Amino acid sequence: MNLGNDKALWLLFVVPAVLLPVYIWCFWQKSRALKILASIDMLKKINRSVSIKKQIAKSLILIVAFICIVTALTEPKWNPRPQKIKRRGRDIVILLDTSRSMLAEDIKPNRLERAKIAITDLMETLAGDRLAIVTFAGNSAVKCPLTQDYAFVRMALADISTESTTRGGTLIGDAIRKATEEVFDNQSREFKDIILITDGDDHDSFPVDAAQKASQAGIRIIAIGLGDDDAGSRIPVTGPNGEKTFLKYEGQEVWSKVNSDMLRQVVYATNGGKYMSVKPGTTLDLGQIYEKLIATAQKRELESVTMMQYDEKFQIFIALGIILIISESFISERRKT
Repeated sequence: MNLGNDKALWLLFVVPAVLLPVYIWCFWQKSRALKILASIDMLKKINRSVSIKKQIAKSLILIVAFICIVTALTEPKWNPRPQKIKRRGRDIVILLDTSRSMLAEDIKPNRLERAKIAITDLMETLAGDRLAIVTFAGNSAVKCPLTQDYAFVRMALADISTESTTRGGTLIGDAIRKATEEVFDNQSREFKDIILITDGDDHDSFPVDAAQKASQAGIRIIAIGLGDDDAGSRIPVTGPNGEKTFLKYEGQEVWSKVNSDMLRQVVYATNGGKYMSVKPGTTLDLGQIYEKLIATAQKRELESVTMMQYDEKFQIFIALGIILIISESFISERRKT
């Protein structure tokens, strides 16, 4: 037997902890009240017509009915049958910029945290697609390979920060090449997407060339630029005593701007590529982007998953509990005369 909600079993502790003490206390109070209201001779006459055994039986019936209802709440199932489920979807690799400029707070709470929240929301709308995460700054790292285990992806995402990569800078081209060569498989030249989330310029990693090679492998790039490409935003730095300052270079505060022109060249180098700008005051909704651009695109058969299917049997215990409750009301407390 399989239980769909085994946490409901904790309710069974109500029987020894509450129901039995309550019934015992009620019997004792009833006996005490009768001794006050009636004499001993009168109590003997009353007790001749009352069956203590039937009173106890009625109480036990109600307790058993409660146990049946709790059992129904555990969602019992049996008769397991293996069932093979075929999944269709696309392979999606998220390239997430983890450079220090992603700490800019023009997009609340900051660019990196907003991107992580959007990725978490995206997983709520995925329909069987495989997902991977690659972080990049001065170098690139595969934080999660292609998988349909979204719980594992969430765990990997939670650990991502600006410390996820060991070198500073922004090398978008290297990240695209890592995804193309190390993350995607070579089984098909289609059904592959890269979602590039970044806020910065590129430091001579030739991202357009990398995008052209990705396109030859059947990969489409959807780029999302976080921040303003005109004014930009300062990068906060927290000192050892908790004081907040801003990152400086050669005595001047650094302002992070999005290189929209370069990102457009990257996406246009791939077939069907798309660039989207998320400026301060706007919302990054990856779920909506997925619905418009990825969910409607062609999908391929992914690996089949064998799952056990059970017959729901909670109805039996609900019916038994109701029958016991009704039966208890028809049982008399009187002795047969």
